[in-house]
Amino acid sequence: MLSGVTESFPAATSWEAPARRRDRREALVQDRYQSLTRRAFLGTGAAALAGLPLGVAGPAFAAPAGPGERRGEVPFGPVVVADPGRGASYARALRRGRSRSWLATFQQFGAPGFPIFRSDDDGRTWYRQGNVPAAGEATGVWLQPFLYELPRAFAGLPKGAVLCAGNALGDFSSTRIELYASVDGGVTWAFLSTVAEGGAPVPENGNTPVWEPFLLLHDDRLICYYSDQRDPDHGQKLAHQTSRDLRTWGPVVDDAVGTDYNQRPGMTTVARVHRRLWIMTHEAGGNSGDNFYAVHYKLAADPESFGPAPDIVLHDRDGYVPSAAPTVSWSDSGGPMGTIVVTANSDQDFFVNRHLGDPGKWTRLSSPIPGGYSRFTIPLPHTGLVFVVTGPYYAESGPIQAGVVELS
Repeated sequence: MLSGVTESFPAATSWEAPARRRDRREALVQDRYQSLTRRAFLGTGAAALAGLPLGVAGPAFAAPAGPGERRGEVPFGPVVVADPGRGASYARALRRGRSRSWLATFQQFGAPGFPIFRSDDDGRTWYRQGNVPAAGEATGVWLQPFLYELPRAFAGLPKGAVLCAGNALGDFSSTRIELYASVDGGVTWAFLSTVAEGGAPVPENGNTPVWEPFLLLHDDRLICYYSDQRDPDHGQKLAHQTSRDLRTWGPVVDDAVGTDYNQRPGMTTVARVHRRLWIMTHEAGGNSGDNFYAVHYKLAADPESFGPAPDIVLHDRDGYVPSAAPTVSWSDSGGPMGTIVVTANSDQDFFVNRHLGDPGKWTRLSSPIPGGYSRFTIPLPHTGLVFVVTGPYYAESGPIQAGVVELS
């Protein structure tokens, strides 16, 4: 399954020659939809379009912790972010710089747009402060939100501006990945552009929707990764487009096309694991035995160049292969190469790798935060901790929950 992989990986890998490995390690120390559930959503009452009340409260920004203040960076949870009833999942969050303030959102069938919740105490308590788009402007069904804070000024927006991408289904005749921005901490939002538009939200081969945006600012371009069913040569593929101005978008670039038409790679997430190495995780079917939506990953020296990189099925040291709706993040803790953290729909445990993605070095790490559809992790720098936000599985009732887990 992994034959021939080592030779074609980027140079910054931990299983290369020992002398080069030591050099890489020293350099690092110096700088350092699940397709099944998409099918399920068509039968879970997604067509209900009842609106949710919008309660706006609280200030737009929270001050960073001052000297001597407890930042709250200790394990806790799970705590409830929101409990909106059946149909909520696909939770996402971000931390406002290095402050104690967090934003979170999720999808919910029947809710127009995405609710924005806020915490000013490191994620322990939450309140509702907004909606993307504004509650009076959003109609139809919206899926698969993604929140991203600009790490620097870009395209006329200041450092700290918050972006939200999501999939607008409207009346179920099309799918549109739309991009919004907020410059007041997520209270109000402005429409920027449509990244990609596809056909009706039918997750079956031969149809043409787009799904599951993921945002990343790299060099002087914002990258929007997504799943794409519009290519007649592939039932579904992973692709991205880039923008320099957040209004216009470049051509479609393939990131993963599978081994055959029916394989359907989906659900891109990306993390930097070294200054010269990036990881992309996704689900895919068709080449990993009974585990049809196995977690796969790619390693590349550039986040815009995953296309030719080898595609690897993730398995732990016991040979177990997690499946579906994976997300990935990277912590600077856990050793000189940090820790890659992967979650999957199949497990409450995390899958971690402290060797820059070496295929033979994945291990399990237990998590007190429940599993859920596309559970999301955000490592806290220099702490050995990771913030987790999750919701229930599709067609199940339950709250959106969050907490902090130690990567021990």
